[in-house]
Amino acid sequence: MRFRLVRYFTLASVGMFAAVAIALAYFERQQASFIGDMQREEIGFIKQVQSAFAKQQEEGSLRDLVATHEGGNITLTRVFANTLWEKDFGPFVAKVAQFPVDHCRAIADVAGPDGRMAAPVQKKACFAEVGAKIQALPEFRTLDAKVFDTMKRTTVFKIKVFDRRGITAYSSEHAQIGEDKSANGGWQGAMKGTVKSDLSRRNKFNAFEGVVENRDLLSSYLPVRAFGTDDVVGVFEVYSDMTPMLAQVKETSAKIAAAARANEAKMEQVAATNLDAVEGMSLQAMAIVGGLLALLFVALFAIVRRADGIIVEQARQREQDHQQLAQSEKMASLGQMVAGVAHQLNTPLAFSRSNISMVQEALKGYELPLKVAQAFARAAGKVQGDTVTVNIAATRDKLARIAEDGVDDVGELAQMLGDTLQGIDQMHELVENLRDFTRLDRAKIAQFDLNKGLHTVAYIARSAIPNRVKVVEEYGELPLVECNPSQLNQVFLNLINNAAQAIPGDGTVTVRSFVEGGRVRIDVSDTGSGIPAEVQPRIFETYFTTKPAGEGTGLGLPIVKSIVDEHGGEIKFSTRQGEGTTFSVFLPVVLPEPAAA
Repeated sequence: MRFRLVRYFTLASVGMFAAVAIALAYFERQQASFIGDMQREEIGFIKQVQSAFAKQQEEGSLRDLVATHEGGNITLTRVFANTLWEKDFGPFVAKVAQFPVDHCRAIADVAGPDGRMAAPVQKKACFAEVGAKIQALPEFRTLDAKVFDTMKRTTVFKIKVFDRRGITAYSSEHAQIGEDKSANGGWQGAMKGTVKSDLSRRNKFNAFEGVVENRDLLSSYLPVRAFGTDDVVGVFEVYSDMTPMLAQVKETSAKIAAAARANEAKMEQVAATNLDAVEGMSLQAMAIVGGLLALLFVALFAIVRRADGIIVEQARQREQDHQQLAQSEKMASLGQMVAGVAHQLNTPLAFSRSNISMVQEALKGYELPLKVAQAFARAAGKVQGDTVTVNIAATRDKLARIAEDGVDDVGELAQMLGDTLQGIDQMHELVENLRDFTRLDRAKIAQFDLNKGLHTVAYIARSAIPNRVKVVEEYGELPLVECNPSQLNQVFLNLINNAAQAIPGDGTVTVRSFVEGGRVRIDVSDTGSGIPAEVQPRIFETYFTTKPAGEGTGLGLPIVKSIVDEHGGEIKFSTRQGEGTTFSVFLPVVLPEPAAA
């Protein structure tokens, strides 16, 4: 079977180039995807940065705005305290502080639907009564009028004043007077001297100017200290309107967000353009690489095709050389065999020739008796009666000579002719076996009786090996084997000859056949000296021989192995020093189909 180099190279190259093209396309797609992901990550990062910047800007603006208004509220509280506290609010808060509230606080809070604790109606009514008492004080109206007059046309929407107990002593929203704010964190912080502010959105709110809607208010809890000391004597809660300022902050933030979105859109457009350019360059690079691969394939294809032609020619020459070597080896074996056959033919030929010569000499003695008998027969034919009168006067001398010479026994002559026929049969058998061995077409595949072939080879081999070596045949029942009989005859002749040559003195070569594991097995065993260990790895090497120069070609076993391999079989050997060697040939019953090239 010839290896189809061009076919396999083409298939392998196309497969590999396709794999390379797929890999390039995959990596190009991965690269484009990677670049796209990187661009999207960059755009996302910039979005986050811009969003964070806008948020920080808005939070900073709100913080600054709250701080500014908180400072204004502190200033306003101080002014308010300076103008109204000592004369008006101080004495008023002192009177309020005299109203008892512990009985109201003693009313327990209840849990609402949301689980939070809230004041029950009774508690709210109790504090409302306290508020009514506060509003009933004679100075309340005057104080309330001063507060409204002072805070009109300002950004302050509401003012509350708490005493040291957390009771609302005054509120510009009168309904809140008397409420308990002692649990409020803002009031608690102010009592500790800390200003606390909170920005909130109110849908409706009672302000100095009346009810206002949808306003952003800043509520600040501010401590009121006694003049010249750090003692907190009360707490102011001031609500300031921050709606216009917050609207400006939101408008500015919206402009920043719009500018950021515009920048993001431009960045996405630039990224898409760059990605298209990258993909175009990648496709161009793939086209260039594909062209180079195609050019490389053409060049390699030309080289491989040329190499395949050389290999085919070398294979053809090698096959021709192999056939010539096999023919040479076969002719050498035939030469040895012809010499042995000539020797074997000489013996029966010699004694047959001798017997025939002796019979020929003996037959000369029958000439005169036959003539006498013929003369007597002619004389008897001329007489009518039963009595013949013979005149022996003229023939007495001849009759006397017949009596003197005598005639050999006819039985002895028959025995001699029988021996001659036996010798002729031996020569016939030898010629028939020789003809069976040599007439088979070398390239013909046939269903072959391997036992018959082995017997023929063993018979022929006996003529070529010394008489001191005995050939024993032990054949089992075998199926017909599909094979080239002529080639297998050469295999077993070589093995038998090698086995005989491995026996230095008297010995035996045994040829066995049997079926093993679904295959036919033929063993050729000898009682020789065995194969040395250092020689065993090389016995199937071409031209390797252990025989003296001029006696061995080193082709016998390599040709044997080659023929066995071509039949889909295998050859093994086992050997023991001083005891002999067995070569085992395993052959399939049916030749395997040649593998597709």
